[in-house]
Amino acid sequence: MTVSAGSAGWYLRRLSRMGPREVAGRAGDAVRRRRWRSARPSRPSVTGARFTAVLPAGAIAEVPPDAAKRLVAEADRLMAGHIEYFGVARDDLADPDWWYDPKTGRRAPWGYAFDVPYRNEDVTGDIKQIWELSRHQYLTVLAAAYAVTGNDRYAERVAEHLRAWWSANAPLRGVHWISGIELGIRLLSWVWVRRLLDGWQGAAELFEDNPVAHSQIYHHQRWLAAFPSRGSSANNHVIAEAAGQAAAACAFGWFPASARWRADALRSLERHLSGNTFASGLNRELATEYHGLVLELGLAAVAEADAAGVPVPAPVRSTLLRMTDALAAVADSRLRPPRQGDADDGHGLVLDGTGTDRWASLLATGNAVFGRLDWWPEVTGTDVRTPLLAALIKPAHLPVPRPASRPDHFADAGLTILRGPDLRGPDLRGPKEIWCRCDGGPHGFLSIAAHAHADALSVEVRHDGVDVLADPGTYCYHGQPAWRQYFRSTLGHNTLQLDGADQSVSGGPFLWTRHARSRVLAADTAGTAGAAEEGVARWCAEHDGYAPSVHRRRVELAAAERELRVIDEVRGPRRSVRLAFHLGPAITAELAGDRAVLTWTRDGEDRSAVLDLPGQLSWRAHRGETEPPLGWYSAGFGRKEPATTLVGTGVADGAEGFTTVLRFRD
Repeated sequence: MTVSAGSAGWYLRRLSRMGPREVAGRAGDAVRRRRWRSARPSRPSVTGARFTAVLPAGAIAEVPPDAAKRLVAEADRLMAGHIEYFGVARDDLADPDWWYDPKTGRRAPWGYAFDVPYRNEDVTGDIKQIWELSRHQYLTVLAAAYAVTGNDRYAERVAEHLRAWWSANAPLRGVHWISGIELGIRLLSWVWVRRLLDGWQGAAELFEDNPVAHSQIYHHQRWLAAFPSRGSSANNHVIAEAAGQAAAACAFGWFPASARWRADALRSLERHLSGNTFASGLNRELATEYHGLVLELGLAAVAEADAAGVPVPAPVRSTLLRMTDALAAVADSRLRPPRQGDADDGHGLVLDGTGTDRWASLLATGNAVFGRLDWWPEVTGTDVRTPLLAALIKPAHLPVPRPASRPDHFADAGLTILRGPDLRGPDLRGPKEIWCRCDGGPHGFLSIAAHAHADALSVEVRHDGVDVLADPGTYCYHGQPAWRQYFRSTLGHNTLQLDGADQSVSGGPFLWTRHARSRVLAADTAGTAGAAEEGVARWCAEHDGYAPSVHRRRVELAAAERELRVIDEVRGPRRSVRLAFHLGPAITAELAGDRAVLTWTRDGEDRSAVLDLPGQLSWRAHRGETEPPLGWYSAGFGRKEPATTLVGTGVADGAEGFTTVLRFRD
């Protein structure tokens, strides 16, 4: 069932997922919004403002030349007016319309911020297209280009755009004053813009000596203090709000409330960073892109506090360390982490040009700040952000035990990695890695599980970093309900569907009203004694999303034989079944009966595999279908491309399981 956000049914379902404390807090927010509607925004009084959170001498010189080259190339593209957001190219960046959505051609309406129907694409346009530009992360790229080159034209463009944005977006007016995550990330961008423009003669006039800048910075922080994300919404949004508030209160501590805002934000960051993170270090939303976002935001907040000499609660650094080690553990041989849950390409701090690898950058920063462990994968790429963050973050001894060897099983998150080398002949470059993610964890985070997918017991398989059995991704949030439903559905993942229904029940695009419960029964990974002795890594889990039936899945990886085996069992009454395997976009499949021959190319080398499918089911290949959607892969938000999906249909009667075998060949 698909329910549009904003409908009466959606509001009732959303309310049902809140506790009494959250309901009371949201009622208070509603009263405050009504009061602020008629109140004239106050103008803060600022005297003697100074910016002291500058980069240490020599920090810019530590930026690697190739990273600086990518940065300047990106800045020049921005200067020419070109940018792309979520698959939509726009050429109006020289003089942008801050409320315009190039995807739909619509322009968001003017008015009191909380009256703007931002979820209604027919009225407002695609809200992410509108909001993304005003995160001002393209301005941090231009400011970084100024810092690296000393060329004033980059700084002048930044100043021109900031003044234009401030003029067009008065406090509490318009679409950019609706969402706390947007205000928090924007504040973080402004702090770095000011820092990177420090050598420019107009920097103080733009910020410290500018009453309009004072008003904008003040009202952003006042807003964040008044309307924090609460209860069932306290996910990555609250981290962005706290990080932006802390950064601005440290770097722009010009207001009477700055000390209070700073202390409150750091307490919030400590509480919610811990609350959003499993003890193992994985993000509780079980959406990998948000793990990256939260880690970036946390590191940026710590950098600001250290630059200002403000003590950071010890648990903040400890959590960021655990998150970094967890990221290093789950990444494949090409440094790609799992594709799990929602992904909207959101970043906390952008200082790099196109072509810089996000995950390599985060691991490089983790190495610089915390120190790498021997089992970490090697990071060979370079970036701009790492040396600048490392120049600000103070070394700290953290009494946190770190894994002595690479973890493969994260019991609290229900995530297991089966991996092993594909030992090829001596004439070929090798070994190549066979990597398999198995999902036996919670459905999602908090009562609404906003960024979860109905993907219990799904698997994701890569060979040398290439998606073979792929997680299709996310593609969209608002405005296209059929596509939103497909990409987070059970059929949209490599798992088993019963009676044409999802395992968990959706109440709207960011709301689940019933969550399937999974449990891992066995996880004998490559690092355990049993798997090492037998040469076979095993995993087994089950879920209750189709009660009274139970879906149980076993996965076995025999790396030496280059074979992965998946066995599905349905315990309970006779049910219709669909078993889906989504192939990556690089994979070509030839299906004959219950056997598919898979071929692809990697680094100029032809590779292949055979997928033997359960003979009890009738198999069909789907590719690029739209009514309904089936056979698609989304490499990033707003982008999709046809990919082959193999679907087997039949009946599960409990008599026997369904066995699938994937064998890699030369």
